[in-house]
Amino acid sequence: RLYACGDCGKRFAESSHLLRHRVTHSGERPFQCRLCGKSYGDSSYLAVHQRAHTGARPYRCPHCGKAFARSSTLARHQR
Repeated sequence: RLYACGDCGKRFAESSHLLRHRVTHSGERPFQCRLCGKSYGDSSYLAVHQRAHTGARPYRCPHCGKAFARSSTLARHQR
């Protein structure tokens, strides 16, 4: 069963993914950084943002050892 967004028609396999998507239309940003006040519509984006404050770089290149804060940056580095 697919769950469709009533605003744009985009469909999702899981209802939780539809709920997360809905904030793109509402503009709601309930997840706020306690350090700088920046807000996000998804908790995972807040978690990535907070690495800017902590300096955490959990994604390490297995070839050269360089570490990155985002998995997408590591993937780009590996290309």
